[in-house]
Amino acid sequence: MPQLGPMELVLILLIVIIIFGVGRLPEVGSAIGKAFRGFREAVGGQDEEPPQAEKKSEESKG
Repeated sequence: MPQLGPMELVLILLIVIIIFGVGRLPEVGSAIGKAFRGFREAVGGQDEEPPQAEKKSEESKG
């Protein structure tokens, strides 16, 4: 698999800036981060609630 050097990264960044504009870069980055996080959780099988959250939800019910 080819490696990305600094010039390739700069070129990709320039293309992204041209397509989305400077103002939308934080939104795009956030969306990509959420997508990666969701993918990791789905692959890792961590889609259940953690045990601490279950205890808190049971306490608030009773």
